[in-house]
This record gives sequence, C-alpha cells and structure tokens, in this order.
Amino acid sequence: MKPNRFKQVLSDGKVPVGHMVLEFATRGIARMLEVAGVDFALIDMEHTGFTAADVADMMAWFKATTVAPFVRVPQIEYDFIARTLDVGALGVMVPDVESADEARAVVDAAKYAPLGKRGVAIGTVNTDFQGVDPGEFTKYANENTTIICQIESQAGLDNVEEIATTPGVDVLWVGHFDLSHSLGIAGQFDHPRFLDAVKLVIRTATRHGLACGIQPRNLAQAQEWLKIGFNVISYGGDIVVYLDALSQGVAGVRELAGGD
Repeated sequence: MKPNRFKQVLSDGKVPVGHMVLEFATRGIARMLEVAGVDFALIDMEHTGFTAADVADMMAWFKATTVAPFVRVPQIEYDFIARTLDVGALGVMVPDVESADEARAVVDAAKYAPLGKRGVAIGTVNTDFQGVDPGEFTKYANENTTIICQIESQAGLDNVEEIATTPGVDVLWVGHFDLSHSLGIAGQFDHPRFLDAVKLVIRTATRHGLACGIQPRNLAQAQEWLKIGFNVISYGGDIVVYLDALSQGVAGVRELAGGD
C-alpha cells in the first residue's frame, strides 16, 4: 500500500494542496496532477457520472504517482466506502455528515477492526495482488487511510463537536455551497452567519487535533480562507480550472486579433 502523501504533508506541519476531479477521468490526469505538484486528488462520485469501474481505473493510474487519491462517495453506505478503499483509494470524503452516528458509520466502513468493521480482502488490488501479513496490513491500512467528513448543513454544525470527537475522523471539511444554502444565504461567503459557521468548524477541528479543509475557486479566496484558519486546500475542480483558463485564453486571442 503506497504512502499517503496527504498525511505526510500534514505531519510536516504544512498545508496539503489538492484538486478535485469531476470530469476528466483520463489516463493522463494522475500524472498531470503529480507534475502540477498536487498532494492529493479528490475524485468526485457525488455530483458526477463516475462509476465504480471509472474510480478503479483512476486508482490504478494514481498508484504510479506520489499523489494520494481520495474519493468523495455519493453517500454514507458501506458498499461505497469499503469498495472504494479496496480498489486503492487512500481516503474517502463523505458528504453531509450530520451526527456522531453517521460519522461512526463512516469509520466502521473505512477502518478494519478494532477501529471499524471493514471486511478484509488480501491478495487483491489493495495489496498489489500480493500476499501480506493480515495483521500488519490492516494496522498499516488503518493508519494510512484518511477519513474526511463534510459539514454542509445546520444539523452538521449543531453536532460538529460530536462528529469531531468520533475516533477515526481525520478532517472536517466545509462544503461551502451546501452549507451556505442550508443557512439560507446561498453563495454569500462573506455573510457574517457563514463566517461564524466556518469559524466554529475550524475551532472545533483545531481543538480536537483534526485538519480542516475547504475548496476555494481562486487564489484570492484561498488566501481569505487560509487566513481564517483552514489548513487543507483543494484548489478548484478540473471543470472550473479548465474553463477559466480556456475562457481567458480565448478572450486574449480575440483581443490580440482585434475581434469581438
């Protein structure tokens, strides 16, 4: 099982920088992200058409890089979480976690006993098709696997303390669009209610030794969110980065050419 670069960067006291893949499930995406200097990738199954087979392919491609591949599963279900890890993901992001019971269900699906209830498979892709010592493997896998719980609702805020103190949770992640929508201020990321909610999540994560993540759209937003205490950043999604760069380039060419 390859080392988890995300955990290594955090342990060095630095900010892991990632990127979300929502569209470009291509053979080259893993190596491209490595060349760009990305520490971790978030493969999104919540808002995309990616199948389990698509994810398995991407995990194989990421295995040839130093990038830590994580998957945002569609919902809190054992099959989504355990199968994703079994094909090589080094972590899972779970949307809209709203209670300690839900956080515990995530840990149970992601971690082997004694920390959880994940079923053990040896000699498959998750052990590189090799036989390994089961005890050593399950212990290492538990230590090497990252669990990210997204706080995206008022209920999640109300129970953030209980979620954060669930053994096995590594990161609290603010799903900023969903959280602002839940608070009745959709997309108003400078609104005092949103900022108060974000600061609550950051304080709670910090108090319990967890990391706290968010996904800014641009560098200005990243600067704002780093300043208030986030220490994990996913720099945009592939769709946004590509469209922004292409739109700017096309507009620049038209201006150079004197066209409209």
